Amino acid sequence: MLNLNSSDDNSNRNSFQDPVSLNVGGEIYTTTLDTLTRCRDSMLGAMFTGQIPVLRDDRGNVFIDRDGKVFRYILNYLRSSSLDLPAGFSELSLLRREVDFFQIRPLLEEICHFEATMPLSLKGGPLGAMIIVNVDSKVRVLHFNLRHGPENYELRTCSVRAFTVDIFCTWKAFLALLCERFFFRTSKGLKSPNPCNLRQNRLKLEWVPRPDELPQDQYDKHCYQGLTVSNPEVTQLDDITNRHRNLCDVTDMQGFVEELLKVSLAEGFKVDLVTPDPAEILNCTSLRLVKC
Repeated sequence: MLNLNSSDDNSNRNSFQDPVSLNVGGEIYTTTLDTLTRCRDSMLGAMFTGQIPVLRDDRGNVFIDRDGKVFRYILNYLRSSSLDLPAGFSELSLLRREVDFFQIRPLLEEICHFEATMPLSLKGGPLGAMIIVNVDSKVRVLHFNLRHGPENYELRTCSVRAFTVDIFCTWKAFLALLCERFFFRTSKGLKSPNPCNLRQNRLKLEWVPRPDELPQDQYDKHCYQGLTVSNPEVTQLDDITNRHRNLCDVTDMQGFVEELLKVSLAEGFKVDLVTPDPAEILNCTSLRLVKC
């Protein structure tokens, strides 16, 4: 049973005694009045200076109907004036919402700064998430006329290799991350992969590196596009122009697999299955990774 203590009968902080016990969404915390009133203009400050009424549970703990798990980070900030989050913390949006509810503005500013300076990485995600990658490449022979003069043409033959990658991931946010990491290089400039298939948890990439012997106009005529990968050290604070200056062309499937492994391993995935030869992972035809 919950009891309401109004500010009429508890008009000052002397109605609370150290240590103070709180029941936040079923999680019990013990702290001091000085900690709870560190930010006087916050909701906690108002609650524990008697400006607004509080609820108590049947054991006398002050009851707050909010998320109890992330409240520990709020309390630790009030104790130390430092935002300390564990590696792989994946509930930043939830923490931000809770801090906004309690109106602890200095902590809200710390969280916004933390988000702005984070690397382009997800820093979390569900354990057991799975990535399945299938790759394929085909050689195509092109015949084209190379013009040397008004009526002087030479028939040329050139081979190009077309690459196709089909990625399925149970964690959609990881596919969205890949759309921010990889870009297509087209005749009209750079463009991000189309994320329209993310609803089915799939991302398909198709590209054709341009060989030196194939003129650019012939390459564009066939509507081919290359694939590039951005430097993971470039942060979200950099504008899109600066990001594009840090691109490397992906010229073969081994290069793509290597870049994909860099991204997935950084997000906590581990290689689970390689086909056909586990010892030749960069030459695989299919790959499975699991987040653990």
